[in-house]
Amino acid sequence: MIEWDGVLYGVMVTVLAVFVAFGAIPVLAMAYQFLLIPVHAVRNHYGRAAPYLPNVAIIVPAWNEGAVIGVSIDRLMALEYPEGALRVYVVDDASTDDTPQVVQAKAREYPGAVFHLRREVGGEGKAHTLNHGIRHVLQDDWMHALLIMDADVIYLPDSLRRMTRHLADEKVGAVTAYIREGSRDKNYLSRFVAFEYVLSQIGSRRAQNVLGALACLAGGAQLHSRTNLEDIGGRIDTSSLAEDTVTTFETQLRGRRVVFEPYAVVLAEEPHAIGALWKQRLRWARGNVQLTARYRKVWFRPSREHRLGSISFGLFWFSVFLLPCLMIASSIGLIGLFLLDSQLALTVFRALWIVAACTYVYTMLLAAQLDPATGRSSWREAILFPGAISIVVMITAFFPGLIEERIPALFGLQFTDEALVAWTLFVYSWVSLSMLAAWGAKHLDSTRPGRWLCPLLVYLIGYGPILCAITFDSYVKEARGAAMVWDKTEKTGRVLG
Repeated sequence: MIEWDGVLYGVMVTVLAVFVAFGAIPVLAMAYQFLLIPVHAVRNHYGRAAPYLPNVAIIVPAWNEGAVIGVSIDRLMALEYPEGALRVYVVDDASTDDTPQVVQAKAREYPGAVFHLRREVGGEGKAHTLNHGIRHVLQDDWMHALLIMDADVIYLPDSLRRMTRHLADEKVGAVTAYIREGSRDKNYLSRFVAFEYVLSQIGSRRAQNVLGALACLAGGAQLHSRTNLEDIGGRIDTSSLAEDTVTTFETQLRGRRVVFEPYAVVLAEEPHAIGALWKQRLRWARGNVQLTARYRKVWFRPSREHRLGSISFGLFWFSVFLLPCLMIASSIGLIGLFLLDSQLALTVFRALWIVAACTYVYTMLLAAQLDPATGRSSWREAILFPGAISIVVMITAFFPGLIEERIPALFGLQFTDEALVAWTLFVYSWVSLSMLAAWGAKHLDSTRPGRWLCPLLVYLIGYGPILCAITFDSYVKEARGAAMVWDKTEKTGRVLG
């Protein structure tokens, strides 16, 4: 006779163990990506690149960018590129500051190379602003390639020619560059962003180059061949908050390759406060929610035309897109196993966090080598990227009893049974609690005490949980049908000149 209680217990343990295993998916995906990075030395596009300097039209969308647009134009005119082969079109989105006057002065300074295009009705979003400029440059045959950039970014002198060489291959439709955080007066948050960009760009995008499928052209550094631009409709998508990602996907779905050029460096000013970061990344995350649904027939469907449907690319995409859900599932699994008094709880907890710790050490060390300058300036942020509390949890996984018994014993202390249960529940649920703590940090940051407390809090909870919390917020905003607003990130002209 079957013992149904035993069967039910076994089923519950199995289901909860699977929940815990979900938490390992993003960790393993990150490890897989960074294991691919050394392969980029032999599997890349450089063999098909060649010196190529086409006529490039540069479109710069600008709304109230008077503080930064003048310097940006000067730096564009100083690029290592043939004279007469660059034209800068600043699309003024009904600015109310001195942007028109600054651009018009630069147009007089650089006749025939700088143009001011005015939109009298603005505020519709970046894509509409870009399309105004694209319609203009497509009216004649002068332009062979189009560069889309942001008003505040600074291109290093050799960056554009490093990008255009990839367009010598007709199979390449678009190229993007490495956006590096370039503020003069970095604070703790901008240093976290700087290291994040090392991980997500010169790290992950190198791996995507190896796979032959790129997730996104950086919004401030999109170089398109004219042919590709015309094939995707001669315009930028206006139905999504992730217009740059839509353009990236549409390019590849039409059989053209998108290439990341890690040695083309573009400096940008990134948010210095959690609220500004949240606003910027929420727009990106909501765009990715929209895009994931839009291309639902692409995922995990290998194709001869493109690599977006490959298993590897789908794993990379969804390990980030579903990260909050996977973390919550992992916490539920661990807590459930603990409450069932299953010995499996400690085993899977240790396995999960040991794998996470090994991946963390490997990725941070490799990332620091990919951009040594950022590695040196952001070494604290690299160490504490997952947060000091997560590092303590990792130590707990590696050395059972160290935190709960051995260290207290050195001071003649001993945890009560109740305290041990509370501690165990805390470490088992930390990956989910950290997102809640990140949400709290966002609200604290807008208060007067938050100016002093937030840096300490972020170092404790980590920068990664902030990104996870923003992704979760994007789910909520999309489910509620919140208005799609293209919020401009405030810039102050602090980019290194």
